[in-house]
Amino acid sequence: MPTSNPVIAVDGPAASGKGTIARALARHFGLPHLDTGTLYRAVALNLLRWGGDPESEFAALRACEGLAALTDDEELRSEAVGGVASRISAYPAVRAALLDRQREFAGQPGGAVLDGRDIGSVIAPEANAKLFVTAIAEVRAQRRLTELTARGLSAHLEDVLIDIHARDERDSRRAAAPLVQAADALLLDTSELDREAAVAEAIRLVEQRLAR
Repeated sequence: MPTSNPVIAVDGPAASGKGTIARALARHFGLPHLDTGTLYRAVALNLLRWGGDPESEFAALRACEGLAALTDDEELRSEAVGGVASRISAYPAVRAALLDRQREFAGQPGGAVLDGRDIGSVIAPEANAKLFVTAIAEVRAQRRLTELTARGLSAHLEDVLIDIHARDERDSRRAAAPLVQAADALLLDTSELDREAAVAEAIRLVEQRLAR
């Protein structure tokens, strides 16, 4: 009998496809979805708009206030905001400030799907199903470039790849909640999968885990 009211955790590095997969899982299982990276982007956008210093953990902590009005802002997906979000997400104080609201979302009645960097390891370690979605850096860089181009932005593959490597380094080496594959997470490498195949495999893996 499949688990009712499941919590599904989807982790992985930048541009691995975890967001697309998490949204698809939420639709498939009829669950609310939280892209936790949006919270860090909202902090970054807040910080940039009042001229705070991204190198200051105290300034970044102050920017954790009043995020509700920013969660649908179009500027959240800009590369500038994404770069700052990657940097301030390494601050322990920022991660602590956003911890409760993520755990509250995961703990809501009926279940939920969350994606990020530390869902299965920190936010929802008791999740019923965990996926760790990844792909080789070159594939992820090409995906990010395609995304930027589709939004009318100019970018070069070499620069995007450098940024991908830099984000991977920050995510995996930070002291607070580093990016790791939880011991009980199922690995999904999307390097050679298109969107439809990756989603289908994710659904298969999660259904298999929930049926236990």
